[in-house]
Amino acid sequence: MTALLTMGFLGVLFGQSNRKAAPEPKFTELSRQDNARLEQQRAVVAAAAKWRCGTTALTKTKSDLPVLQNLIDDRVFNKSQTYELQSLGVAFGDVLASELPLRWVMITDEYGTDPTLRFKETTVQINALTMISKRVERDEPVKVSELLRRTREQLATPWK
Repeated sequence: MTALLTMGFLGVLFGQSNRKAAPEPKFTELSRQDNARLEQQRAVVAAAAKWRCGTTALTKTKSDLPVLQNLIDDRVFNKSQTYELQSLGVAFGDVLASELPLRWVMITDEYGTDPTLRFKETTVQINALTMISKRVERDEPVKVSELLRRTREQLATPWK
């Protein structure tokens, strides 16, 4: 028994564990179906923006931030509308991709396969899909301009 406890303690001390390491994420280009899915989600936001704000179209640029913020502030989508909230994430992700060296790809990891924003050719990813929805679902304030600023800062940090 003492030997087992000692082995367990040494394993913790030297960072060894019985858990398997998560596999490296696999990035792939968007398929036609993936692009269609993102376009459908963009259309949800564009329709809400037209209805609520009179906006004719989203530009996928920083000029969309006030429109997205209005949709969030006006609670156009409630916290149980995950698909719609994630659609806001897609529209916000488009803004991020226009402002930063990010592009939409698919990622397959231990959680499944989803669209994400990849930083250059690194494994660094920005999960814009849930960036807004998770905060709304947790009743946290969401300021898209602040999320853009913080994302910019994080990507400017040297990766070790």
